[in-house]
Amino acid sequence: MGRRSLVLMAAMAMLGGSAAAGGDPLAGYRWTSRVLVLAAGDADDPKLAAQRQALASAQAGAAERDLVTVEAVGPGEKAVALRRHLGLSGESFRAVLVGKDGGAKLTSDEPIPPQRLFTTIDAMPMRKDEAKRR
Repeated sequence: MGRRSLVLMAAMAMLGGSAAAGGDPLAGYRWTSRVLVLAAGDADDPKLAAQRQALASAQAGAAERDLVTVEAVGPGEKAVALRRHLGLSGESFRAVLVGKDGGAKLTSDEPIPPQRLFTTIDAMPMRKDEAKRR
């Protein structure tokens, strides 16, 4: 392996590997967490605020289901990369539930009530296995 390849591999490792290579910006969550991605053009989006508020009252249920929230808001590099990965617009609100396998399970242009999130997650085969083991 040449010096150039080693330098490139070291740079990719420092920048996050797959994200640096244009891969999955959610790869770090794969097989450990379900992710609710909240996308909006700016932080003042009323639907974003409503989704945040709904989730604030459901923290215990989210934690029980290994659900984390990631925001792709505004013009930042990470937000743009995440929206691009999920095929989302940079203008309007979208909520996307991503399973532990990295696949999108539920997408909405309206805030998703926590109970709907939990029902969707609880119907997933992996979640059913987790519930049996607990």
